[in-house]
Amino acid sequence: MAKTNIVDWETITNFVIDSFVGYGVPEEDAKICADVLLESDKRGIESHGVNRFKPVYLDRIRDGIQNPVTNFEIIKETPTTAVVDGHDGMGQVIGYKAMKMAIEKAKEYGMGMVVVRNSCHYGIAGYYPSMACKEGCIGMTGTNARPSVAPTFGVEGMFGTNPLTIGIPTDEDFDFLIDCASSITQNGKVEYYERIGEDVHPGTIIGQDGEPVEGDAGEALKMIRGGTAALTTLGGIGEALGGYKGYGYAMVVELLSAVLQDGFYGKALDGKDADGNKSPYHLGHFFIAIDTNHFLGEELCRKKAGDIIRSVRASKKAPGAERIYTAGEKEHLVRLARKDGVPINESVQKEIIEVRDGLGLIQYKFPWED
Repeated sequence: MAKTNIVDWETITNFVIDSFVGYGVPEEDAKICADVLLESDKRGIESHGVNRFKPVYLDRIRDGIQNPVTNFEIIKETPTTAVVDGHDGMGQVIGYKAMKMAIEKAKEYGMGMVVVRNSCHYGIAGYYPSMACKEGCIGMTGTNARPSVAPTFGVEGMFGTNPLTIGIPTDEDFDFLIDCASSITQNGKVEYYERIGEDVHPGTIIGQDGEPVEGDAGEALKMIRGGTAALTTLGGIGEALGGYKGYGYAMVVELLSAVLQDGFYGKALDGKDADGNKSPYHLGHFFIAIDTNHFLGEELCRKKAGDIIRSVRASKKAPGAERIYTAGEKEHLVRLARKDGVPINESVQKEIIEVRDGLGLIQYKFPWED
């Protein structure tokens, strides 16, 4: 396993902000991007945090396939809905503004929905429903992504890992938040396995022969990128364990991320032009907010939701199990445990030094340099 060092939150936050600014992102937007990025690490979701800071965001800005200055254009708007074109700007900024708009509409009219086209990777999906929960709203979001997941009985990547993410406010110290891909694993997790030297997990990737791909994560990633392997949907290969269910939910997200906003989908999201050169990803998202005060009130909603999840956690446990968790609880516990900072592995340490030195941010010195 790769060695890690802890960097305190203030240092890593300021460094990420300054780095985004150094790549042309306006400071206020850079703060949003840093908050979304590091929220992933605070919840223990390394696949979407600093592990992806340079390769997914900075490198794409450098390559000219993602715009550091975000043009958030409202194409059409009604009291409860909006269609937004992000013009391939910063996905986190687009996501933040779109969910904020959905919440404002919900607060006035009970429900709000905003759909987006021409966006980029917007980071941890759970960030946006959490915004809604803080305002006493139920929040939902989803996004399509580069095609790397095969449909049931298929072996070709036809759609993305397509998370369907929902947050419901509770009276606990954490809200109910289900944030997961509709595939068993996701590209970011395979990238993370490669960084820490861990093999892919059996059944998560399917080859052209219809058999599971196993072994080295780096080789598996090359196969996925090269189109000779694909991720599998929740339930796995075939129908025996319900792979068609994950496939169905993935298609729901694909449809909601494209049909209402006339967006790109499927193979058009692979980040390549007709000549095989890098191009913008043109992703689509959707954001929904439902204001609990337009029903029987936030207080009742939070208590009822809390009662329900507590009753589930109090149910009979399997032999040997210490406890039952509900969605959002483990991430809350990680946040409490990571009060001192974020663990950064050796691979990412090298990227951070490269970014720092390239931008001349000489004020930053990191623990692994002592």
